[in-house]
Amino acid sequence: MPKPPEPTISDDAAASFATLRARLVRVAYRMLGSVAEAEDVVQDAYLRWHRTDRAEVRDPAGFLTRTVTRLCLDVLKSARLRRETYIGPWLPEPLIADPCEDEGDDITLTLMLALERLSPLERAAFLLHDVFGLGFDEIARTLDRDAAACRQLAARARGHVRAERPRFPVSEERGQAIAGAFFEASRSGDLKALTALLADDVVFYGDGGGKRPATLNPIFGLAKVARLFEGLARKHAPGASVVVSTGRIDGLPGFVTTEPDGLIQTTALAIEHDRIVAIYVVRNPDKLRHLLALSAVPARP
Repeated sequence: MPKPPEPTISDDAAASFATLRARLVRVAYRMLGSVAEAEDVVQDAYLRWHRTDRAEVRDPAGFLTRTVTRLCLDVLKSARLRRETYIGPWLPEPLIADPCEDEGDDITLTLMLALERLSPLERAAFLLHDVFGLGFDEIARTLDRDAAACRQLAARARGHVRAERPRFPVSEERGQAIAGAFFEASRSGDLKALTALLADDVVFYGDGGGKRPATLNPIFGLAKVARLFEGLARKHAPGASVVVSTGRIDGLPGFVTTEPDGLIQTTALAIEHDRIVAIYVVRNPDKLRHLLALSAVPARP
């Protein structure tokens, strides 16, 4: 029997990168709020890893995390300009959790929106230290700052986002039960049921990106949000929306549906004390391409 070929340098690079890829995608997604951009950044890091003299790299995980973070900082510069002209509320691309995997952090959609208010360096320092557990010496090498400055960046970021940490986490089972009840009430336009589910200060965010109908501004308050869903229910026949997937969407209970226009959307719910305090709906088709496999909906140009 012929001897199998020795692994090539390319094979070795691919194998070592593969063990770190999932973590690197998480780092990039938390930095950028975009699945597509995170995948692009990690692919760029992979190509750089191939060109690197890996014999000189003592800590591949640290090296690649630094590479991905620096690439993300470059992407954020242009991303922030795009978001300033974005039509309507901007929400992160929805990431559906694999029920068989532990995400390993408590970053929710609500917290990701709070991260948007930070400077890119504050965001990087906070995520690398508080979420991914890197020491400040390593973060200093990544951000090309001294450790003390990185500690201050993380502390400032922590102060800004502290209020957005989950204060009253709901169990996954209870969260999905509330999400299911909300779907039924919102599609039927049952005001009594909606009122029982929504907090008095509930807020609704709809992200259509100017490409699908959505609210141009957040809607605040139980009465206005309930009326919104009552009006939507009147427009569409019962059964026009169908749930194709349920689970955690960026750490929040939610569901993916096919809608009367034949496209999909995601709905994520922030819940406190068994009441829905925020509703996040993503309808922009550019942000949903990675979820098309959940339904039979074909991609549209």
